[in-house]
Amino acid sequence: MLPYVNIHTHRPTGSGIELRTEGVHPWNADMQEVATLGERLGNTQAVGETGLDFVHGPARETQFEALRTQLRLARERGLPVVLHCVKAFEPLMRELAECEPRAVIFHGFIGSPEQARQALARGYCLSFGERTFASPKTLAALRETPLSQLFLETDDSPVPIAEIYARAAEAKGIPVEELQLATLDNYKRIFETNNG
Repeated sequence: MLPYVNIHTHRPTGSGIELRTEGVHPWNADMQEVATLGERLGNTQAVGETGLDFVHGPARETQFEALRTQLRLARERGLPVVLHCVKAFEPLMRELAECEPRAVIFHGFIGSPEQARQALARGYCLSFGERTFASPKTLAALRETPLSQLFLETDDSPVPIAEIYARAAEAKGIPVEELQLATLDNYKRIFETNNG
């Protein structure tokens, strides 16, 4: 039986594959955690969630400084990043272009199909969760996202990951098992291959 890959969750269940990350959320960018992040990475698989949030959180410049520090650290350590992005897509894309990590996953993607196409064209992955199904534009982005660049997640939702997979598979018109296999392949490619 194929496992479910849950690329980003605040409610670990211990079942399936749940990514181990360490990072400073943009809402917490004004705290001292950024300075000690390198010491806390340990056996984490990715830096995150980091990013930009132009709706909540501290001053934008503070968020930019925290993001830049984390992108540099991810690049130095050869780690992927898991990104939080709210009303800051273009600025975040510019920052990524300046200091591109080994792999990029936009978690909880709720952008437009056009934004999805821009991120996908750069080779980035998009992860979709429960909020996807409330937004026609995000559902369209999910349908357009190639399986080779797709992840699914629960984030902070109590909805089981299996239900997210079932709904995403229905939206894409494919069997759940095909979606499971694709996300497992993506996970292995990004997190289990030689990071050098």
